[in-house]
Amino acid sequence: MSSATDTSVIGQHDQAHIERQRRRASIGSLIGTTIEWYEYYIYGATAALVFPQLFFPGENQLVGTILSFSTFAVAFVSRPIGAAVFGHYGDRIGRKTTLIVTLVMTGLATFLVGVLPGYASIGILAPLLLTLLRLIQGFGVGGEWGGAVLVSLEWGEQDKRGRSGSWPQMGTSVGLILSTLAVTLSSTLTGEGGYESWGWRLPFLLSSVLVVVGLLVRLSLDETPSFARNKAAGNLERNPVGTVIKRFPKELVLIALIRLSEQMPFYIFTSFILGYAVENAGVSRNFVLYSTLVAAVIDLCLLPTFARMADRIGRRKMYYIGCLVLVVMAYPYFAMLESGNHVLVFLAIAFSLLPHAIQYGAQASIISEQFPVNVRYAGAGIGYQLSSLVAGGPAPIIAAWLAAQYAGYAVATYIVIGGVIAAIALRFMPDRQDNDL
Repeated sequence: MSSATDTSVIGQHDQAHIERQRRRASIGSLIGTTIEWYEYYIYGATAALVFPQLFFPGENQLVGTILSFSTFAVAFVSRPIGAAVFGHYGDRIGRKTTLIVTLVMTGLATFLVGVLPGYASIGILAPLLLTLLRLIQGFGVGGEWGGAVLVSLEWGEQDKRGRSGSWPQMGTSVGLILSTLAVTLSSTLTGEGGYESWGWRLPFLLSSVLVVVGLLVRLSLDETPSFARNKAAGNLERNPVGTVIKRFPKELVLIALIRLSEQMPFYIFTSFILGYAVENAGVSRNFVLYSTLVAAVIDLCLLPTFARMADRIGRRKMYYIGCLVLVVMAYPYFAMLESGNHVLVFLAIAFSLLPHAIQYGAQASIISEQFPVNVRYAGAGIGYQLSSLVAGGPAPIIAAWLAAQYAGYAVATYIVIGGVIAAIALRFMPDRQDNDL
């Protein structure tokens, strides 16, 4: 009798530990990606509002904006490299250790941007150092997403994979909310001139506080059960990156393409639009920032709802719906934006992230399901970050050029093309949603 009782107690203890780790994994992945994306978005916002004058003076407005967004885009080049390097170690030594390194690397680079002198102080060295720090920031973020998603998915319940995968995805929205708040408050408190001269630095410096919080959470996590079992069985891959490229090239390309309907419009709606709306919609900078903040809150509220719905109707079906919504709303979005009516402009920006909310929660599972555990970190991370080269990085630059050469309808066409390509790519992606992670 005593033996049975002891076994029951041990079983309860193990289950309680699993539940505790699941909560920590969910919260840890959310907090970690929140910090990473907070740092990333404050750069995007500042690249639109301040960096053209601070680091590229003497250029005309269009050239300065394009050069500024080029430093924003350069990090997207280093993101796939970061995904490959950290993916290798994430599949070799574990998810937890790798995630701690990515957090510290990105946090340090962000802090240093906040203390970097401008062109007026150190000349050409200023944009060069800015580009270097941006490369480091992108390298760290490149390794972040795959690990954060896998920690949540591999600890989570397999029949609720959409919900589990949505936790780190919500960090995108929370990071956007915090970064928009930080930029808005800094702009409001320091005034127009004060923000452009020194107030823009405050959000970058505040990131150091968030990094400390993120480290404390991640240090309390255990390694994921699937990786721990794989390691104990001696099933680790010697060269995860090489194996992924050799065995799963189709999946890597298709993952990059399905993100054209999510990542490309996201950076247009949250970075490019900050400057475009001020110039073309007759609204103030703070009006755009507050509207973007509302968009982020709506995205955060809807994302977990759509993720749970994806568990019921199918994650691929949910992704198709997101592609359709994006295509339908692209032209009305720019028509409302250019109407000059403040209410219409606000509504356009506030609901611009609806397709993102529909797709992003399901996306984590769709991508991770494509790879076995011994190469999952490398495969998911590389596929996800490859889209940076075709979707995220070029998007604000292409949008700025299209808007300058033509008008908003050209940017809308660009968005529609991305949505169509993503839907076609998903059609050819293997359906592995029943695979056990």
